[in-house]
Amino acid sequence: MRIASLSFLVSATLMAASVTHDAWAQDTATVNAIESELSVKQAELDNYTQILDKHLSEETRLQAQLEMLRARSSDLDKEKNQALDAMNDLYRRLIDDPGIDISDAQTRYKNSVMEHKKNKDDITLQLAAIASHRKDIEQIRVTKHTLVNTLENLKDQLSTARVERLRNEFTREGTLEVDHTINCKRTETLAACEQRGQQMALQKATKRFVDQLFANLTEHRLVEPKRNLAGAQVQVINSHVVGSAFSGQGNYSVNLSVTMRGDVNNSRLCSLLSVDNRFCAEYGTPLAGAVGSYQANYPPVYTDSQLNFSDAQSTTSNVQVSRLNTQPVIEVTSSSDSVVQAKPKQELMIPLTLRSNVYDDEVFINGVSYGSTKLSVKLPAGTYDIEIRKLGYKPFKKKVTIRKARTINAKLVKKPESIAVPTPQSEQASSQTSPNVISPTPVNEVVIVPAGTFKMGDLVGNGLANERPVMEKVLSSSYGMQSKEVTIGEFRAFVESTGYQTAAEKSRGCAYYKDGEPVWELDYNWQTPGYQQAENFPVVCVSYDDAKAYANWLSGEHGQQYRLPNEVEWEYAARAGTTSEYPWGNEIGKSLANCGWCGSEWSNKSAAPVGEFSPNHYGLYDTVGNVWEWTQKRASQSGVTVRGGAWNFAPSLARVSTRLELATDFRANYIGFRLVRER
Repeated sequence: MRIASLSFLVSATLMAASVTHDAWAQDTATVNAIESELSVKQAELDNYTQILDKHLSEETRLQAQLEMLRARSSDLDKEKNQALDAMNDLYRRLIDDPGIDISDAQTRYKNSVMEHKKNKDDITLQLAAIASHRKDIEQIRVTKHTLVNTLENLKDQLSTARVERLRNEFTREGTLEVDHTINCKRTETLAACEQRGQQMALQKATKRFVDQLFANLTEHRLVEPKRNLAGAQVQVINSHVVGSAFSGQGNYSVNLSVTMRGDVNNSRLCSLLSVDNRFCAEYGTPLAGAVGSYQANYPPVYTDSQLNFSDAQSTTSNVQVSRLNTQPVIEVTSSSDSVVQAKPKQELMIPLTLRSNVYDDEVFINGVSYGSTKLSVKLPAGTYDIEIRKLGYKPFKKKVTIRKARTINAKLVKKPESIAVPTPQSEQASSQTSPNVISPTPVNEVVIVPAGTFKMGDLVGNGLANERPVMEKVLSSSYGMQSKEVTIGEFRAFVESTGYQTAAEKSRGCAYYKDGEPVWELDYNWQTPGYQQAENFPVVCVSYDDAKAYANWLSGEHGQQYRLPNEVEWEYAARAGTTSEYPWGNEIGKSLANCGWCGSEWSNKSAAPVGEFSPNHYGLYDTVGNVWEWTQKRASQSGVTVRGGAWNFAPSLARVSTRLELATDFRANYIGFRLVRER
């Protein structure tokens, strides 16, 4: 008997509970509030940028006037001397000829003296005006770097809020009523036809529910094209037959009410919204292991991929359930003849253990980070792409089919081009044999940065305006750079040797970050920066001139020239041959560096001991985060640029190309430095 075409009429809406609607409204209000605050802060930043540009132009004008006054001072001094000589000459002649009129010479000399004095006063006033103007510029720069950090933090908050809203939208609960009619087969009993009709109605309802979940997403246009990546699921909470009937033509009609709740693979939310995966870290690993936990509370579970069935005719059916309102545990799959079957869902989780020959690596399973080795996870039977990465090493990659418990021992091989400095455990031994490492002090080694060419600036497109345009730079000679930031212990040796007092100790103290802006604390200095520190922590609360004073002392101690790196040298060394935002890629990751909200034990608390994280390919530690680092001031700059980000600044400001310009006398408990050594 040929089955008649299935008719399917769904009259339903997502009847979410009021609490769910309230949660959605609250999520949207949060997103809107953050977006509004972002707009306000961006306008403030743009305004301060314009004000700064005007002040810099005015400073240039004032400086030009000062140079003119100084040049005029020389001319006036010459005129005064000439007038004095002329008057003295007339005085000598007056002895022999008392009738000589010397009034014009006296008037000339008097006027020249007055002009010269007035010009000196003008120079004094001009210098005062420039000094006052520079104080305004300093404050504007501090305000700007505060606003930049506030903006980046707001962007992070916005991404977090968007992820949370999307998760809540996917997990809405609602009830659908489905009208569905099928033609009973000659070979099946009425009970079997009834059961099949109800099962088909349930499957259609779950598909429609998922469709409506996607259709009602706030960011539907962004998410829908990536629907197959979402791992969307439907959890059937309850279902009951509202009405059903058999017709004389052998048709069975059923009106089914189904209450369902949506679910989604939480680890994929960031991919759906195109944001950094760190915003989904709190949701853990992919849902493969989480489906089972939901089954206890919401037995019937359907995935979005399993709901791609057709209404094609079929001659077979293999539905092994009684009545829907008994809530059997079922899993929907598609068979080759396009009939959706239901079978008991018994997903077996199999242990997998991963080890490697290195520490601080990162394990990826099907592209998702699971942490570092030694790692033990449980996964459903199947085939997986395993990858283990570590900076300076070739990644270990393997396709693994899991049917029983197994252990994989990965061996990572160091890249031949890497000149990474040794790990802390083996530094002393390696420094005796490696020709690339020179030790100016027992604490801070210098690594050789090779000559080369690179593109400097915002290569990815996420940067600030002052990171553009991208420019190609050439470093024709190699140079040495300290592998780590200058430490408390190293700076203490300088102070004890010279009796040097830092700017913070002499006046005003040191700035720290409070409620989104730098605040001066009189008692803060390099020894007491506002957090606990040891000798191996980076020295902070030092000004640009303090850093230069240390460099001059170190040069005298070792007979070699040490200085602050210029911006080209700093970025070239920090990039270490990469073109990404960070040495390991374009996402900050978790616990790979010490910056605000980067997941380390020091994030938003304090600087970390130097060298706690893996070095880049040139052997430099902490070029991402920890403390901002002073760079050499250019002649064309009125301020000085700091690079690298800090422990209390947004991760997006720890990118390799980020630049913040500050006054030379500014100091804070998040700014330090490292030096280069000229060859």
